[in-house]
Amino acid sequence: MAFATDTRSLTASLSERFSMVRAAMADRYAKYQVFRTTVSELSNLTDRDLADLGIHRTEIGEIARNAANGAK
Repeated sequence: MAFATDTRSLTASLSERFSMVRAAMADRYAKYQVFRTTVSELSNLTDRDLADLGIHRTEIGEIARNAANGAK
């Protein structure tokens, strides 16, 4: 049987926790911007241009998620 342990530091002050939340939100927003930009740019291409790149229109969302999450 597997067990998981949550080891959070209880010594973080309120301002430190606020800073961590703020940094996480900024990171998430930056990833969202990359996702939206990628979807927008690929959606504006014609089917022929996408075919030249080896991309089908249905793959745009997956490609954008990979770009936002830094996958290669």
